[in-house]
Amino acid sequence: MKPAPFALHEPTTVAEAAGLLAEHGDDAKPLAGGQSLVPMLALRLTRFDHLVDLNGIAALQGITVDNGTLRIGAGTRQATVGSDENIARDAPLLTRATPLIGHFQIRNRGTIGGSIAHADPASEYPAVALALDAQMEVASSTDTRLVPAADFFTGTWMTAIENDELLTAILVPRPATQRRGVAIEEVARRHGDFALAGAVAVIDTGGDGTVQAAAIAMFGMGSTAVRAPDAEHALVGRAPTASHISEVAQLATRNTDPPDDVHASAEYRRRVATHLVARVVTSALQEATGAAG
Repeated sequence: MKPAPFALHEPTTVAEAAGLLAEHGDDAKPLAGGQSLVPMLALRLTRFDHLVDLNGIAALQGITVDNGTLRIGAGTRQATVGSDENIARDAPLLTRATPLIGHFQIRNRGTIGGSIAHADPASEYPAVALALDAQMEVASSTDTRLVPAADFFTGTWMTAIENDELLTAILVPRPATQRRGVAIEEVARRHGDFALAGAVAVIDTGGDGTVQAAAIAMFGMGSTAVRAPDAEHALVGRAPTASHISEVAQLATRNTDPPDDVHASAEYRRRVATHLVARVVTSALQEATGAAG
């Protein structure tokens, strides 16, 4: 099949792009890497009369570090995110998540902002953004605002972005400690497929090995990526044993609402996610305490 007819707009500034989105409203859609949107258009699963191509906007590109914050332009290609030295140093969870996304052809064209704004609940970057307490920089033609990742994802393929706005950058706080460990794991039918379930952990420890801060996020386990605050709180202040980590993993998935579909049952996803949470917490804890290989 071919896409329904549409008008293609090629702005060169954020203000111009936001103005086009405001002008055309629900009939317009931003086009970043196109790795999700273009197949959906081609299969006529969706249609828009106007596509606003963001690839000519230089301000959406690039990775910078300023005042303790890592700023990643929304138009930065996933392959660049996976290989950038600043990200590897300050947000290695993004480095490790990137190879799990599709195949290298997808990552060469797809953008970090496109993935996050698409808000697929089974994708990796939204869960990573949640675990890292990232903020989303969202701009209209007249204003810019910051939206915490916790408030950004509102449902399947739905975010806090308004019709006249676009995602311009992802802001990630640099770690305040050297004793940080991170891990991400997922289960998919084949490499490159969307995850049936996945888990992310970020753990900061003190010199005695006790957990000072913990973040656990899961993907493929609901209508959005989700955090596990009860499980996080159960880790803090302890030097977890294997049995305690097993209890934490059960706690993390207890109130999740995974989909039940032709790909996997809800119960299977919950069992897999419980196992993955235990694995990522163990790996992140080992890395934070210097016990990792």
